[in-house]
Amino acid sequence: MPDTVSAPFEFIDQPDAFSDVLDQLSRAQVYAVDTEFHRERTYYPRVALVQIKWGDRLVLVDPLAVDLEPLGEVLDGPGLVVMHAAGQDLEVMLRDCGTVPRRMFDTQIAAGFLGMRSPSLAALHERILGMRLGKGDRLTDWLRRPLEPSQLAYAASDVEHLLEIYEALVADLEARGRRAWAEAETEMLRRKMVVARDPNDAWLRIKETRHLKGPARGVARAVGAWREIVASERDLPPRFILSDLAVVSVAQKAPASIEALAKLRGVEERQARGPQGEEILAAVRRGLAEGPPKRERPMSRGDQVSLRPAASLLSAWIAQYANDLELDPALLGTRSDIEALLRGEPSRLSEGWRNDLAGEPIRRLVAGDASLAFAGGGKLLLESRSGEPIVTVGRSDDAIG
Repeated sequence: MPDTVSAPFEFIDQPDAFSDVLDQLSRAQVYAVDTEFHRERTYYPRVALVQIKWGDRLVLVDPLAVDLEPLGEVLDGPGLVVMHAAGQDLEVMLRDCGTVPRRMFDTQIAAGFLGMRSPSLAALHERILGMRLGKGDRLTDWLRRPLEPSQLAYAASDVEHLLEIYEALVADLEARGRRAWAEAETEMLRRKMVVARDPNDAWLRIKETRHLKGPARGVARAVGAWREIVASERDLPPRFILSDLAVVSVAQKAPASIEALAKLRGVEERQARGPQGEEILAAVRRGLAEGPPKRERPMSRGDQVSLRPAASLLSAWIAQYANDLELDPALLGTRSDIEALLRGEPSRLSEGWRNDLAGEPIRRLVAGDASLAFAGGGKLLLESRSGEPIVTVGRSDDAIG
């Protein structure tokens, strides 16, 4: 399998040259974009390079030398922006360009509708183009200047063939009647990125908080929100402000004094004794006063027990059904999607193509109009229910005598 060979590219580090790029790009119908950035020690991603490919031109823009904000006007124009796994790239664009693309296509999302499970860009190069994408400088320091030739070549290779991959994916999607599905899913991602994250939801991203109960949940929400706000203001990762372990410890114990705070697991002495200590205690008091956040619909123990086998069986069916349809199972529906649908709560399975493929059949199953059966080979079959039991429970007429 041949390696990719980088085409000639231009390194753009002068405002006049960047203006020329923007002028040409504004007239392009479709163009590929990728970014290199760091965020290990910052709250916001710090962009270090922007790669753009359209027509026969490939440019690497140095955001340390030119202002990226004018690119926002082009992104908001009529051209289609092609990216791969665009989530964090969109975050970069929103912060440095002031917007995200008005029209975009995510090749990773599209590939999921063709049976590939969250494929890497390298996997798409191999599967679609039959070429190997180099990995040499993936973890390099992109903020260092000057960049090495190998770094520049690696960065250029990320977009060099992306439009070819896009065209191949679109052709396959159209042949299967799934282009609209992929475009709708990409639009969901695009819209999600322009909605500001609520600091009050930050605690939900800490895995251990799901086990908290009662007042501890309210404290976790308040302390998590405080941490998120401080992290964004100081442009530091939230864990640099207070660790996840410390947030959970504070939520569980709800300390009322600096001394009590300093004894908690995960809380460093400097955090408890410094100015942050009083801020954490204030967040604890606020969380206790506001009380725990309400659940959408509290589930009884009986509901949880009755839901578990149905959700497990349907999860297995969804995974098998998605594979049969050559879909990424995570795109069709997760266990959370299934459980929400079974509870009558908002679910992705209630909307659009997911509702047509799986949501409506699941509702028929729950209503008793359909059944899941083993079809041999370990497979499950969702079929119309006959209503004729094979085994009856209790005494039969034959047993009376």
